[in-house]
Amino acid sequence: MSVNLCVDWGNTRVKAAVYNSDQQVEARNFSAAEAPEAINELINSYHPAKGIMCAVTNHTSEAEQVMNDKLKAFIKLTNSTRVPIMNAYSSPDTLGADRLGLAVGAHMLNPDKNNLVISIGTCVTYNFVQKNKTFRGGAISPGLHMRLKAMHAFTDRLPEVPLEGELLLLGYDTATCMRSGAVFGIAAEIDGMITEFTSQYPDFNAILTGGDLPFFATKVKSKIFADPDLLLKGLNLILNYNVPHIR
Repeated sequence: MSVNLCVDWGNTRVKAAVYNSDQQVEARNFSAAEAPEAINELINSYHPAKGIMCAVTNHTSEAEQVMNDKLKAFIKLTNSTRVPIMNAYSSPDTLGADRLGLAVGAHMLNPDKNNLVISIGTCVTYNFVQKNKTFRGGAISPGLHMRLKAMHAFTDRLPEVPLEGELLLLGYDTATCMRSGAVFGIAAEIDGMITEFTSQYPDFNAILTGGDLPFFATKVKSKIFADPDLLLKGLNLILNYNVPHIR
């Protein structure tokens, strides 16, 4: 099996990981501005034969060029990329590639279960893949930073509150009340969504992932599995599925 480079390009940060077979060798987290140089350094250090990028922004051309120039095979994950599950989403052209990658990772790691992947980033996405290898869809809601920014942007008097700071269920001033509502509100939403899915699909895993996972891993009351690298694992699986023989 070849050495692979997998890149998860989010709205605020970029994650990259090197895999040897299905084993992660190294992972790095960096800004979009740092990405071309950081990706180039990973390629020069590990000499991967092939790579894949999943991006939710349109500002990846320089990094893509680095991967195109230096790798034997490069895939930019899109809705037309072959994946080892069936995509039953009714508007595939509007489906974020990251959601598809998460569904692949969840199913291939837990093929005997229905899987609900909850990714907490700029948005909170709920992604349901059945054990018959079918991605069905799910739900999307505002993420943590978006909720805090929206409260400021759509009111006259609520301030712009950073996420960093005291986090209390019972806020004692405007900033702590807004932070409490955003964080504990999302945690309650996640528990509620898991309850709703359980009523229809009693046999499933709930998997929590995404950049804001650390804020919620201990606040969600439902039984969950936390996997911060689920998307990178899914990308590695998709890459090997599409380009199995290059070494």
